Amino acid sequence: MPDKIHARLVAAVCFVLCGLVAAAARAADTQSAIAAAVADGGRPDADVQRDVLRKPVQTLAFAGVKPGDSVGELLPGAGYYTRLLSKLVGPTGHVYALAPPRPTDASPETPDFAARVKAIAADPRYANVSVVLEPLTDVVFPKPLDLVWTSQNYHDFHNVPHLDLPALNRQVFDALKPGGVYLILDHAAAPGSADRDTSTLHRIDPETVKKEVLAAGFVLEASSDLLHSAQDPHTANVFDSGIRGKTDQFILKFRKPASAR
Repeated sequence: MPDKIHARLVAAVCFVLCGLVAAAARAADTQSAIAAAVADGGRPDADVQRDVLRKPVQTLAFAGVKPGDSVGELLPGAGYYTRLLSKLVGPTGHVYALAPPRPTDASPETPDFAARVKAIAADPRYANVSVVLEPLTDVVFPKPLDLVWTSQNYHDFHNVPHLDLPALNRQVFDALKPGGVYLILDHAAAPGSADRDTSTLHRIDPETVKKEVLAAGFVLEASSDLLHSAQDPHTANVFDSGIRGKTDQFILKFRKPASAR
């Protein structure tokens, strides 16, 4: 009997050790993939120059993105993170970049918000990027996702005409696999300001974001001060030349409970 108990203990220890070794190997693979994504030669010089302030290596690691993930990106803008996410998730993963379609009756001055990410998706180096043309009032991704990512956009969700923000957050919840992550990075407004500055300074109080996203069923897993700036007084428009690129920013990582459907 003691020999059997000893054998079982040895087997259990071996099982745990093998799991730890495998986890360490996966973590190392992810770190290598992040480094390779940031070093990607296809990234524009302007993006590379922003890295010192945007800290993509640490930000991607905090988000938990890994090779093979399916990622939805809400409003990719010029594609700073689109290219990084594409290279990080690799050929077994996919990035679905959601941008609103240009209205058919738009004037020539109306910007085409999807044009820049369409160009990325058309580049063979980023063949795992698909553009999803959907209004924010009807967020639908082609498949369940491991991660939904939005950077410097959430404050503007408050300013989209006819947008039901609680419904949008619930649509993100529904788009994620159980255990999936909703990553929100944005410009911080003054504490206690709620959504007062979303249309004027293009900032939002992170406590307001937490309240709104938690109401959709998410849990707050972590927050990061990677992009915190104590020098930002929270009183300037984020596009003002004196503060642009140097704002105080927050990163919130929400998770859909594994038990959710």
